[in-house]
Amino acid sequence: MKFRVERDALADAVAWTAKSLPSRPSVPVLAGVLLRVSEGTLQVSGFDYEVSSQVTVDVHGDADGAALVSGRLLAEITKALPAKPVDIAAVGAHLELVCGSARFTLPTMPVEDYPTLPEMPESAGTIDAAAFATAVAQVAIAAGRDETLPMMTGVRLELNGGNLVMLATDRYRLAMRELPWQPDDAEISMNALVPARTLNDTAKTLGPLGGEVTLALAHGGAGEGMIGFAGGTRRTTSRLLDGANYPPVRSLFPATSNAQAQVAVAALVEVVKRVALVAERTTPVLLSFSSDGLVVEAGGTEEARASEAMDATFTGEPMTIGFNPQYLIDGLQNLGSATAVLSFVDAFKPAVISPASEDGEVVPGYRYLIMPIRVTR
Repeated sequence: MKFRVERDALADAVAWTAKSLPSRPSVPVLAGVLLRVSEGTLQVSGFDYEVSSQVTVDVHGDADGAALVSGRLLAEITKALPAKPVDIAAVGAHLELVCGSARFTLPTMPVEDYPTLPEMPESAGTIDAAAFATAVAQVAIAAGRDETLPMMTGVRLELNGGNLVMLATDRYRLAMRELPWQPDDAEISMNALVPARTLNDTAKTLGPLGGEVTLALAHGGAGEGMIGFAGGTRRTTSRLLDGANYPPVRSLFPATSNAQAQVAVAALVEVVKRVALVAERTTPVLLSFSSDGLVVEAGGTEEARASEAMDATFTGEPMTIGFNPQYLIDGLQNLGSATAVLSFVDAFKPAVISPASEDGEVVPGYRYLIMPIRVTR
C-alpha cells in the first residue's frame, strides 16, 4: 500500500474514526483504524463490535493495499503534522508516514485479524443534516449516563410517516423533539432506541457537512438490531439498545398548566450560573415567581447564600420552585430561542420549558420537562 493524501483530509478522517474506538479494547486490533486504498480512494474504518465508522477520502494511490495501525496514535500524529501533503506506505510490519521533513514509522497489526465491518441496514429515509444535528443536541442532553440502566442511556426515535420524534430521559428530566423527515415508505411506523453518545457524536459530525443524512434501519431480517447513518463520504452504524419496555414517558407532560412565566433565556442562564456558585452539588436553586418578576436564590454550607432578581412576565399564583441548576441550564441553552416559556402545575410537579416566538407564543416542536426538587423553607 502506498499513497499521497492532503494532510487536512487525512487528519479529519482519522480523528473522526478514532473517536469511537474503545479505550480498553477486548482485543488489541479493535484499537486500530484500518486504512484501505483501492482505485484512488482511501477508506478509513473503525469498529468495536458495537459502533462502526467509515469515511472515504480521495488520494493519489501508487499501490493498493491495506494496513491496520493504532487509531489514537495516528490521530495524534496527523493532527500535529505540518500543512503539507502526506506520503504513506506500508513497508513490512510498519507504516511509514512522511510529511515535509517529518517522518514517522508506526508498527502495524495483522489486517486479517480485523473484524469485517457490518453492512449498512436498508435505508428508511432522509433528513436535513443541520436540523438533525440540532434536534439530537436538544434531546441527547436528557439521556442518562448510568450504564447500569442501559435503557435510559438511549435516545428513542419514533418514525411515523413523515414525522420523526426523539425522546430521552434520565428520570429527572425529559426532552422531546418533533420534526419532519422524508421517509422512503410513507406508511412507516418504527421505533428504535439508539445509544445517546453515539447518536450525538454522529450528528455533530454529519450536521456541519450540510445536505441530507440517510437513516438506515432494518425492517426485520438482515441487520435487525442496528441503525445506520450516512452523510457525505461518512457512514456509521450502531447496535440498538433494547427498547421493548421503554416507559410511556410522553404521559409525563402535563395536559394543562396553572401558571406560566416568560423569561429571557440568556439572562436567566447567567443569573442561575452566578447564584449556583454557593450551591453544593445536590443543592437546588430556588425560583420565586410573582407579578413583580423572578428572584433566583441558593444557599450552601456555612450560611453562604446568594440571590438575584430579574425581569419575568408571570401569570398565576405566586410560587417558589427548586431545580437542579445544571439541569435547568441544559434545558435553557438548548431551546434555540431568545425567550423561554416555563409552564407549571404547582411547585411539586414537573415544569415544562418551551421555546417562545418574539410575540411570546410557545413554538411547537421542542419540550423539556424538569422534575422539581422539594425544598423546605
